Formats: sequence, C-alpha cells, structure tokens
Amino acid sequence: MFNAIIQASLRNRLFVLAGAALLLLYGLFTLSRLPVDVLPDLNKPTVTLMTEAHGMAPEEVEQLISFPLETAMNGLEGVTRVRSVSGVGLSILFVEFAWGTDIYLNRQQVAERLGAIASQLPVGALPKMSPISSIMGEILLIALTVEEPDASGGKKGIGPMEARDLADWVVRPRLLAIPGVSQVIPMGGDVRQYRITPDVGNMERLSISLDQIESALRGFAANTSGGFLEAHSQEWLIRHIGRTTRLEDMRNLVVAHREAVPILLQQVAEVDFAAGVKRGAAGFMGRPAVILSVQKQPSVDTVRLTGEVETALAELGRSLPTGVKLDNILFKQASFIENAIRNVEEALRDGGVMVVVVLFLFLLNLRTTLISLTAIPLSLLAAGLVFYAFGLSVNTMTLGGLAIALGELVDDAVVDVENVLRRLRQNAALSQPRPVLGVIAAASREVRSGVVYATLIVVLVFVPLFFLAGIEGRLFTPLGIAYVVSILASLLVAVTVTPVLCYYLLGKGDAGRGAHGDSPLVRFLKRLDERLLHASFPRSGLLLGAALALVVTATASIPFFPKAFLPAFNEGTLTITLMLQPGISLTESGRVGALAEQLLLQVPEVKQVGRRTGRAELDEHAEGVHTNEIEVDLQPSDRPREVVLADIRGRLSVIPASLNIGQPISHRLDHLLSGVRAQIALKVFGDDTDSLRGLAAELQARLAAIPGVVDLQLEKQVRIPQLQVRVDYDKTQQYGATPASINTALETLANGETLTQVIDGNRRADVVIRLRDSDRTAGGLRNLLVETHSGYIPLRMVAGIEESSGPNQILRENGRRRIVLSANAAEGADMAEVIRAIRAELERFPLPEGYFTRLEGQFQAQEEASQLIAVLGLVSLTLVFLVLYSRYQSAVLAAIIMGNIPLAMVGGVAALWLAGQTLSVASMVGFITLAGISTRNGILKISHYINLALHEGETFGIPMIVRGSLERLVPVLMTALVAAFALLPLLLAGGDPGKEILHPVALVIFGGLVSSTLLDTLLTPVLFWRWGEKPLMQLLANRGDNDEIA
Repeated sequence: MFNAIIQASLRNRLFVLAGAALLLLYGLFTLSRLPVDVLPDLNKPTVTLMTEAHGMAPEEVEQLISFPLETAMNGLEGVTRVRSVSGVGLSILFVEFAWGTDIYLNRQQVAERLGAIASQLPVGALPKMSPISSIMGEILLIALTVEEPDASGGKKGIGPMEARDLADWVVRPRLLAIPGVSQVIPMGGDVRQYRITPDVGNMERLSISLDQIESALRGFAANTSGGFLEAHSQEWLIRHIGRTTRLEDMRNLVVAHREAVPILLQQVAEVDFAAGVKRGAAGFMGRPAVILSVQKQPSVDTVRLTGEVETALAELGRSLPTGVKLDNILFKQASFIENAIRNVEEALRDGGVMVVVVLFLFLLNLRTTLISLTAIPLSLLAAGLVFYAFGLSVNTMTLGGLAIALGELVDDAVVDVENVLRRLRQNAALSQPRPVLGVIAAASREVRSGVVYATLIVVLVFVPLFFLAGIEGRLFTPLGIAYVVSILASLLVAVTVTPVLCYYLLGKGDAGRGAHGDSPLVRFLKRLDERLLHASFPRSGLLLGAALALVVTATASIPFFPKAFLPAFNEGTLTITLMLQPGISLTESGRVGALAEQLLLQVPEVKQVGRRTGRAELDEHAEGVHTNEIEVDLQPSDRPREVVLADIRGRLSVIPASLNIGQPISHRLDHLLSGVRAQIALKVFGDDTDSLRGLAAELQARLAAIPGVVDLQLEKQVRIPQLQVRVDYDKTQQYGATPASINTALETLANGETLTQVIDGNRRADVVIRLRDSDRTAGGLRNLLVETHSGYIPLRMVAGIEESSGPNQILRENGRRRIVLSANAAEGADMAEVIRAIRAELERFPLPEGYFTRLEGQFQAQEEASQLIAVLGLVSLTLVFLVLYSRYQSAVLAAIIMGNIPLAMVGGVAALWLAGQTLSVASMVGFITLAGISTRNGILKISHYINLALHEGETFGIPMIVRGSLERLVPVLMTALVAAFALLPLLLAGGDPGKEILHPVALVIFGGLVSSTLLDTLLTPVLFWRWGEKPLMQLLANRGDNDEIA
C-alpha cells in the first residue's frame, strides 16, 4: 500500500505540494481557534445539592435532609460516591458519577429523584442544584477594597455594607453576563437588610401579636395590577404602586388599630438597615475587603474568558466611587496557563532549533535539512486538526505530547532523505545513470517497510495510556493522542511530501557534494564505529555479560525509587488553610486570620495575600467560621521552595491552628481524588461521632510520629456550645400556649425570618424580623415574652433553657458517618514510604466492631495507574513481538530487535537516579515512549542486514554486518540524536510552570536514548552475528518475490 502511495505522490507532485500548503494554512487557522487551558478536562461528573435549613442543628439537618437525600441518590445509575456535609442550617450533598457519563443526563436523574422525595423533607427545605462548573473553574479571585477615610474627614470612604452592595449589584451582574462565566461568589463586607427588631414590651402593652407584624410586612413594598380600563378610545393599564425603598415609609406602616387610632410599626419595633447574619468574612493585605470568586463553565477557554473579565473590570473601575479599587487580582489561573504554555512553546521552538543543528551537522546540506524539517510543521498542524475534531484544548499535556514527539517527527523523513541521497550519489557515479524519479521511488521503497513497522510499534506501546482510568487517564490520554497522531502524520508526510521534495531539491545532482561526500563528522564516526565493531566480535561474550549486568542492576533498583503520583507543580501561588477550634466566633476567627496575613507579608517571597474566613453565601464548600483559607501570591526568589515553605510554617506556628499548605490547582486535584484538599486522606467510618473523633485523635498522635508526614490535620468535627430550649408540655397547657406557637416564635425572633424583599431597581434587600443581638443571650431568651391565650409570659415559665453541646457538623460518605485525618508528604519525602508506615500503623491499631478505615489520596491513583501500566505494558510488548514476528517470521530476530528496550531502560533508570527524581506516572509514560523509540534502531539495522543479503548478494558474516552497520549509522544516530536533543529544553529548568509533568517524561526518554543508542551500536551487530545466521538463511530460502521483507 505504501509503495503505491509513494508512486502516486511522485506522479502527482504538484497536487501533493498544493495539499501540503493547504494543510499549513488551514492548520494555522484552526490552531488559532483552539481553546487554551492549563490541563485537559479533569471534571468528574458531579452534581452538588445545597439545602438551606435555617436554624436547624447539624443532627436535625443530617436526619431530616441529608439522610433522605443520600438514600435517594445512592441508587442512581453511574453513581460512584455520595458525600454529605450537615452543618448548622445547611446540607450540602455531592453526588459523584463515573467518568465519561453525561453531566446533563446526571442532573436530570437527580432532578427526578428530588421531585420524588420532596414530600419527605421539612417544610421550606428546598434542595437546589449548583451550576455546572469545572474543577479548575475558579479562574479569578478579585479583591474589592476601599480606602480608609482621612482622619481629618476630608476624604469620606464607604462602609462594608456599601462595598458589598457594589459587589452584589454592580460587579456580579456584569461578570455573570459574560458568556462562559458560571458563577460569581462574593464574600466579605455586610449584606444589606431591612431589620425589624420587635420590642416585645411595647407589643404586650399595645396588644400587638407577632402575626400582626408579619402580616403587615408581608404585604409591604408590593406592586399589584388592577387590570385594564378603556377611556378616550384607549386602553389604560391600572397599576397599584405600593413598592417603596424608604425606611420612613416602613416605619410608618400601620400594623393595627386600637379605638380608631393606628398603631405604627415604629411603635412596636425598631426599623433600620442592618448587616445580614454573617457566616464568612474576607480580607486583602491584612485589611477587610470583599473577595469575588469568578468561576467558569466546563470546556471554556480560560485565557480568553479571563481577558473578557478583566476588560469588564476595567470598565467597571472607571464608574466606581472614589477610593474603591477593583484591580486587585489575588489569583489568576490564566497567568499560570500563559506561563506554562509559553514555556512549552519555547521548548518546542528550542527543540526545533536543536533538530536543525543536528541534521545540518550530519548532512551539511541545507536542502536535505529543509526536506527533513518539513515534516515538523505539517505533522504538528495535522495534530492540531485532530485536536479540533475531537474537542481537545491546547494545554500543557497536548503540547507536551508534541514536544516529546518533536525529534521523532523527522525520523521517517531523515531515514528516507538519507537513503535517497545515498542512492542518488551511487546512481550519479554510474556510466549510465537511471532516471532520477525511479531512483527516488526505489530508495523510498527500500526503507519504507522498516519505517512503517517502527511507527506501528511506537503506536502499539502507547496502548496502556489509552486504558488509564480516573484522573491519570484524563491527564495522559491527551498526551498520548498528541504523540501518536503527530507520529502517524509524520509517516504520511514521509511517504508523500518527502519523496516529492527530494525530486525537486535533490534530483538535479548530488546535492552539492561529491559522490563520496560524507561530512567530516560522519566520516569520523564511521571510522570509530568500524574499529569498535571489529573489537567487539571477538569479545562478544564479555560485552553481552556486561550489558546483562547493567539491565539486571537497573531492573532491581526500580522498586527502591521513591514513588509519587505526579511531580509537584510550580503555580507561583499558595493556598494556606488554617483550622481553628470550632466554636470560635467569626469575629475572632477573622482577627486570627488577619494576624496570619500580617505574618505572611513578612516573608520576602510573598507579594500579596487574601483571606476568606468561613463560607460565602453561595459557596458549595461547607467551611465553618473556624476555617481561614489564605491565597498567597509569590514572587521569584533565590531561596529554594522547601526553604520558603519552612519559613512560612515557622512564622505561622505561633497561631494555635492546624495548618495545611498547598497550591490552588494541586489542591483541587487532591480534592478530586479523595474529597479532601490534601495528598493523603485517612477516613475513619462508624456510627457515633464522639467515638469517631476519639479514634481519629488516637490515630493522629500515632501518625504525627511518622517521618515525612507534615500538615497533619484532624477534621474539625467537635462539639460546640449550644443553648437548648426544652418546652414543658404541662406548663404550656397551664398557660394556654401550644408548643408549636412557642417554637415558631423562637425561630422567628431568635433565628430571624425573611418576610419579604424590597426592590430598588436591580437591587434587592431582604426584610428580616429578628431580636437584637443583646437579647439573643441565655438571659435574654429566658426573659423573652411569648404570646399565649392568656397574654404574654416570659419563656422561662413554659420552657427550660440550658447550656449544652452538639456537633458542629456531621460528614457522611456512601451512607456512613466519617471523619478524616489529612496530611501531606514533606518536600522530598518518599510518598510510598510514608504510606507504608501509615498502613503499618493502621494494622496495629484496634478498631471497635462496626468501624473501619480507608486510606485515599494521590498514592492510590499512583498505585492503580502503575499496576495497570505494568499489565498493559506486558500486553503491548507481546503485541510488538507479534508484529516483529509477522514481519521477519523469526522469533530470534524479533527478540534481537526488542533487546533494545532493556538497554534503553538502563539509561532511563540512570537518568532518574542522577536527577534525584521520583518514579511517578509521568516517568512511567517516559518508559512507555522509550520502548517504542528504542526498537526503531534495531529495525533499521536488521532490515538493512537482510536487504544486503537478499538484494545485493552479500553473504552472512562480519564484513556484511559491518557494512550494514556503517551504512545505517547515519540514520540511526541522526534519529536518536534528533529525538534526544529536541528534549533538551524540557530537561533544562524542569521546575518551570508547564514543564513539571513533562520533565520526568523527557528525562527518562533522554537517558534511555543515550544508553540504547550507545549500546545498540555494538550489541545489535554482535547479537545478529551470534544468532542471526539461521533466521537469515530461512528468509533467503523463502524469499520468492518478497521485497517488502527489507
């Protein structure tokens, strides 16, 4: 088939060149339209349900809301895990579905189940599905700050309520109007409310009930319609304008009449603006602020969307009040993306330069170099078209696949060009030269079979990547697609465009040199190789023994390498979580968080900090007010990363809090793996929260002694103070009250109730009735007057009020209560060793009946991926052997060629050891790639040995093997050196953003290419000399008209 393609391409030369030019133009156009992101799509389909249950304790939330919802969702098709958080007045349910399921179908299933169980939930508890978002969806954190007013009073500032108004009603709607933005979550400041504070004493004196106040307020501020009327031949719409935004109108609202005298609302209640009940606060650079989290929809171009958001912010900034700043960008994912993409693009560019240098040094011919290089842009753009067709984005992994393949893209063309040039020179030396077109076609056919099989093997060894499940599959499958597609595209270029260019650029002669025009470098290498070969044959046993010892040593050392899932990212931003003791007030937690900000600003590398304390109103993360999450923007420094982190930990150690230091994207990957934002999550399951807490505390003490464990945190499921009001049923009968009316009054007055909304343009503010804070104490509640049939009486006469405690939150997973111990591995620590120590500790730890533990995190994904890659790798090697056997009809020749794989492994292992790298999924991908590349050299040599015997009359022996080795030395060395040197940009500065994952891949390939090329130069000829004669004779006996064998 490929011979026919070569012939057709040479017959239709202009058509082929026109097609290549069209591919270049259309590929560039398509490439510019591809979305750009930091990583491939890592969104595991998840539906989040949030249910507000105002005032309910976590126990009631769990029993009445979370448990019924869990039960309903667990049976849905495709559900892999259901997690719930039952907090004070809030239930959050995370329903996780299997990878690859349709998120819209999942949401439909959830919606149907919600409709079926709605009647089982408490009145007013309405589960709401959060918008579809991406795990990498938080693209911006923006701090809205206000300048402090001058002490002289010359410059007046705005308060936290006005600042929050700007965030809620000016900034948020503008950003939500941008296509691709899924949610904008403001946090901090004061949410404006119209606060109605009943004066129970005046209510008793004027005989006004709570129901009367509520009824009057519910109808307040409403517009109604009066229908239509006809007058003067026109139709008039009748509108009743009752809506108002003036406090004075609300204060003068008539609640009731006593003896024809109206009783106004201000006579029985205070009416004023007030801040809503806060469960979260925010700060920027140690001062109060409003922080807005901008989240994107899945599959949206992050860089483009960020640019549109920044344009909108600039427009808004010009219209904001004096002293209000909206250009404080605390976190910008696009910066990491742009930096990472730029680094990988530079690696592609620099790798291309290295390819040019290597080719020219070997060929010393601009035309042959140009022909070979043509394969690079055509192959890369063809890969871009495939990205567009399959909806892939331009990210560090797809670009990384192209960067790794860069040196190999010219391999097929190099082999073709080198053979064509050699045959053209031989043809020019003949007394009667053959037609150039026929020489080029024959030369291309001569090497085509070996090149095709080598490319097929490269594709086969990548099979394990396409079967990886979970997050590792989502990460590395796009890399594999990019690599395989570009390699296949380079093969297509080599059989179509390369022969045509050879005809136009080389067909006029010998490309500017004599018939024996090897470059000085090539002549030197051939002389050296010839001497080494002649010295190797007599010492073949010693040579094979040394190679075997190297392979055994490398293989035996692999289990002792430190393990990791992925290399550490360099995001330039830290996420620091401070967990204080639950029960602390929001005010005190915010004060401690502000202190942490000040301490962080003392670290030289810290550029700016922003803090979020507790939980925002729209946020799906159920953080208590005891949690401070601080985003730290870093600037470049000469100090090593581990030194900077140690400095930060040392400064924050004065704060009595649990500490976790991570990075925004890394945190999200951890959360995707285990539901916890840490590398290691030890989950303890059971029925009783107190028992779980005790067991987890014991485990925490044991794990703290394990070397390499840092940031050890026990999930803050603790008992917090409660005021419990217990109604005395006998006394309620005595005073003519009902328990229901007392509970309703308590819920309304103590917890607060939203009665209506005041609408002012596009702004809305709740009208809330609630006791003043000074009355919401144990003493105040005891003296609270509640209405009965016989008048108002203090609450203490019908109910007992006592101080107690209860859980701050209850967490469940797959139907069981659980508590989590989370930790990270220290910088440079062996994750596998840390996990072994934790597992050993767990085996020695006794658990009560019905309780069990589960260890999850990055290591779990690493173990599963390693096992799958190992199994599928064996399958791939078996397929490679079968392909080679089908071509050569000899198990011996197939084994000789595959002998390059262990030789390459030696260099890969040595490179990891010398660089101090871990054995991660990324480095395993490097070994996969190396297995395919390393077989190419063996195929080229063995095929040429066979070709010399079949078609040029050479007899088996050392002279034939030496000749074949020298004639294939240039293409073998060029392909190996081009592939190796193209990786140099990824090897250098491997900690730069975008190169972190690709650096181990490139390191393994580079080391393996060095060892396999050096050892293959001697070992493949020696192996063929010792065991190749018999299979060669069989091929000669069965040759027939088969030209394809060579």
